[in-house]
Amino acid sequence: MNKETYKLGQGLSNRHITMISIGGVIGAGLFVGSSAAIAKAGPAAVLAYIITSILVFLVMRMLSEMAVMQPDTGSFSTYARKAIGPWAGFSIGWLYWWFWVLVIPIEAIAGAEILYAWFPQLPSAVYALAFIVLLSSANFSSTKSFGEFEFWFALVKVLAIVSFIVIGTLAVFGLWPLAQDVSGIANLYANGSFMPNGAGSVLAAILITAFSFFGVEILSIAAAESKNPQSKIKRATNLVLYRIILFFVLSIFLTVALVDWRSSELQKLGTFQYVLMTLNVPGTKLMIDTVVFIAVASCMNAAVYTSSRMLYALGSRQEAPHLVTQLTSNGVPTYAVSASTLVGLICCVVNYVFPGHVFGFLLSTTGAIALLVYLVIAFSQLILRKKLEQQGVEIPFKMWLFPWLTWAVILTIVSVLGYMFFSPSYRYETTLSLGVTVLVIICGIRVTSKQKHTD
Repeated sequence: MNKETYKLGQGLSNRHITMISIGGVIGAGLFVGSSAAIAKAGPAAVLAYIITSILVFLVMRMLSEMAVMQPDTGSFSTYARKAIGPWAGFSIGWLYWWFWVLVIPIEAIAGAEILYAWFPQLPSAVYALAFIVLLSSANFSSTKSFGEFEFWFALVKVLAIVSFIVIGTLAVFGLWPLAQDVSGIANLYANGSFMPNGAGSVLAAILITAFSFFGVEILSIAAAESKNPQSKIKRATNLVLYRIILFFVLSIFLTVALVDWRSSELQKLGTFQYVLMTLNVPGTKLMIDTVVFIAVASCMNAAVYTSSRMLYALGSRQEAPHLVTQLTSNGVPTYAVSASTLVGLICCVVNYVFPGHVFGFLLSTTGAIALLVYLVIAFSQLILRKKLEQQGVEIPFKMWLFPWLTWAVILTIVSVLGYMFFSPSYRYETTLSLGVTVLVIICGIRVTSKQKHTD
């Protein structure tokens, strides 16, 4: 059972990749956490979601340009290595692994709280640990098992959002029979104007929305474990923008059109639950809790998969212990899955043993990693595209208006990072994230320089 004998599986079908690309960006952040963006910007949160949608779509287009040329489980860490240098591939790969490993306990804790509310007979810590063990088992058996879980998880999330949009649209036009005095779009401007907290509030909301979208890049990792990955990447990327606008922008638009964004209940209950309760939809709390639980399970399933595949890619480049590259006959890197799951379990235990202290500190170290990943993708595409054009290589799937759009994305991300660093609300997390990044880069330079001398 070794890397030379077996290869990563190709168990992901068209429907798996399609649902992963759809469901990858739909997490509990949309169903519940989007209320935080609305609290920052009021109805103008819609603008924050539109801007972030376009930014994420452009980043995905850049990533897909590289992925179509070279499908790879290491994805952007492999491209960063080629474009910027081995230290960059090492650094962004480990930072990305660290981000998703910490997502495992975050989602386990969130799911455990829902289970505890339903079945208080057991402590929430027991539910959290069982949650991790159960979902990680899907990643141990085969890549197809991960795909099946994600397919059904994503399908439920999509159906929930479509149902919300249908009910909300009917309510806006005064056609929802259960709602009284809830119709029209007056709430967009009647409660302190469309942009009550100024243009700066939209930028603050972008910071919240940007992390809600993180996960769409998993498509480029998962596609490497499918047949004909190039066509799947092209198709999914072309549809990303429409899906994001449909699911995120339209949902938030209906929310701020139907309810008063200033309501304390909106923050307390979460976006979807508050709107549906306002519209007198029966069984709202149970339905939303169920959908959020499934969204949490989906995110953890993706976290175990993504962190293990990135660790495998690092190991295959001798930037992680060689043991993590060992595969089963089904093409599963079980040691990489085990290592990622174990770290997630340890962090989960730490949260319950030292509540509100150590785990909160660890979580703060990931505050800016999503934007750093986007920044590295943009720089990698910029450099590799120029090299390929100089060599006269045909590029089958291009980023538009190169290099102007690429530079626009880079400047936007740098501006947001700068705002985070100087903003009192985000300075702590940003400083910790950048501190961890510097430490990882130093390690990357040392490790890759030793490899170079050995070679």
